[in-house]
Amino acid sequence: MQTGNLPAGVPSPSETLGYQVIRWCQRYIVQPDGERAGEPWQFTPEQLRFVLWFYAINPDGTWRYSAGTLRRAKGWGKTPLLAALAIVEFIGPCRFSHWDAFGLPVAKRVPLPTVQIGATALDQTDQTMEMIRGMLSESPAEKEFNLDIGKAVIQFKSGKPGTIRPKATAGRTNEGNRPTFCLMDECHHWVGSNGGPDFFQTLKRNIEKTTSAGSRWVSTTNAYNPNEDSVAQQIHESDMVRQGYWLYDCIEGDIEAGELRDEEKVKAALVQAYGDATWADIPGLTRTILHDRTTPDSTYLRFFFNTIAESSDGWMSKAEWEACQDDDDPIKPGDQIAVGFDGSIRGDATGLVGCRLRDGKLFVLGLWENPRDPRQPDWEVDVLAVEAAVARAFSTYRVEWMYADPPYWQENIGRWALEHNDGRGTDYVFEYWTNKPTRMVQAIERFRTASMVKDLRHDGNEDLSRHVLNAVTREVPQGFLITKDSPRSKKKIDLAVCAILAFEARADAIADGRLTRRRSRVVGW
Repeated sequence: MQTGNLPAGVPSPSETLGYQVIRWCQRYIVQPDGERAGEPWQFTPEQLRFVLWFYAINPDGTWRYSAGTLRRAKGWGKTPLLAALAIVEFIGPCRFSHWDAFGLPVAKRVPLPTVQIGATALDQTDQTMEMIRGMLSESPAEKEFNLDIGKAVIQFKSGKPGTIRPKATAGRTNEGNRPTFCLMDECHHWVGSNGGPDFFQTLKRNIEKTTSAGSRWVSTTNAYNPNEDSVAQQIHESDMVRQGYWLYDCIEGDIEAGELRDEEKVKAALVQAYGDATWADIPGLTRTILHDRTTPDSTYLRFFFNTIAESSDGWMSKAEWEACQDDDDPIKPGDQIAVGFDGSIRGDATGLVGCRLRDGKLFVLGLWENPRDPRQPDWEVDVLAVEAAVARAFSTYRVEWMYADPPYWQENIGRWALEHNDGRGTDYVFEYWTNKPTRMVQAIERFRTASMVKDLRHDGNEDLSRHVLNAVTREVPQGFLITKDSPRSKKKIDLAVCAILAFEARADAIADGRLTRRRSRVVGW
């Protein structure tokens, strides 16, 4: 079922340049692989419909859609379609020129074509570049346009300006480019931890410099995980899609997670999702989904049925976490709080989270996170900044209990315990070893339960939310722990650990009677 904003039917020849684009592709590029390798390229009916609407124009010759997105099931044919569009934007007729005597639009080539293939890492562009090379190799386009089909760039042998070139995230080095067309493939993988959203904004800004000349971008994606806040999600939820300024073509299989054991429903939903992609192995996919239990159901829903679904092993769903957000009654200086600390030196993040005693409201006191910047290979946590943040927490609020994970920071934690002792035998800073499964499992369960019954609150801090939603569960003999989605993952969860420790510290402070106890603290020696 179509859940995007693709109009019904197809536009008339007077409303689109798409018919000229299609005829040009059929004449100049070839099928790169399979039984029809080397034969003239052919679009499927669904691909044809997308091309016709993507190249739809207004009565003044401007684009009806300033950008487009194709969200389809894995293996549907998104990458070949992107490759074909890259080629036509490089050497084919794809810009409005004028109206002919019959009132039909005439297309022209881009004068100085700069086609970029965007990805969060260069190796992710390999599949699209390989497809482009396959479509051009020994094709009429290669001969007529005298092309140099290199591994890293497609250009003219004559040295005439114009390229198809991959582009990956590299901070500010991408600013200032002026692409005439940009392809963004697999945008469900463009997330905060790999710089995807910032890269998307950079590419979009660069395109917008020459929109008056017809420059645009197109993205492809599978259904996204709503916990990740990927570029795919940002595009889908954009008002530009809602208002119809960006084309969004999406066909989903009509199925829910509880129906993945029903063979007939699985098969019918796969047929819906794959449409006229006749090469899709529907019987094989059906068998896999019914009997292979090594893959989470949410993965099947996203990749094969093109349905948005949260990771099934995620510790906390986005909806559950957002339901705990409380924008009223902000944390104030002098409030009684508990504190959780989880520290690192280089690899993981170091964080400090507070939790107000009277209502369990969480807030971030500090975060020091490796920027993963190649220009800072020797980055380390600023220990003095952490020290200052801890001191500031104690001077600003009435810290009744602090739990701190000791590795790498035992000397600092010992000193904090001495500095913030009231001088009468009452301690406020304690070690909490998170590598002791029994104790940690119980703390995680208490935190999770509190979130479900709304005994826990937070102020909506983006970093805390990101770390909480990054966490996945791992079963151990004692129960469930939280961890990163893989040992080398760049998706940090340290603030989630801090929040758990702060919530535990709150519980122990209240159990010790500190919510109502008045105390005086020794400030100096």
